[in-house]
Amino acid sequence: MSATQQIGVFGGTFDPVHLGHLIMAEQCREQAHLDAVWFIPAARPPHKPDQALTPFHHRVEMLSLAVAGYPAFKIDPLEQNRPGPSYTVDTLAALRQQHPEAALHLIVGSDCLPDLPSWHEPAKIAEQAGLLIVARPAWPLWPVEQMRQALCVPAGGTLRQQVVHSPLIDIA
Repeated sequence: MSATQQIGVFGGTFDPVHLGHLIMAEQCREQAHLDAVWFIPAARPPHKPDQALTPFHHRVEMLSLAVAGYPAFKIDPLEQNRPGPSYTVDTLAALRQQHPEAALHLIVGSDCLPDLPSWHEPAKIAEQAGLLIVARPAWPLWPVEQMRQALCVPAGGTLRQQVVHSPLIDIA
């Protein structure tokens, strides 16, 4: 892996994976000039503690079938055996440790922005990865300063943010 490899990190439950996920990933890959998009299924999503989920290995298998034929897409099951909730900040830290030479870009829909400040250690998320924000129907995009304040990123702190325009598909 070269020092300049640009990686999109796309986390979620993917229960089930659908065409909207693939369109988002491809639009991010193209518009942000990513070398690859890594799908990271959450083993224990903290925002869905009481929701029944399809077993992890079945979600990974569904993802494998969905991304077959997309050579730039990869599935990383790193969350499978990690104890506790699947926090994005921990996922990014693990990826940075495994691939210190890669530039990471977290893929999120604009529908996630209102919840992002309540995620575990949001300022550290922004420190570890740039944000690729995909516009979603009826969900506004946030200017950089609003994002900086919402995530408690200090004025001199790192915040890389890029808006990705995609066909507006109302699937979540």
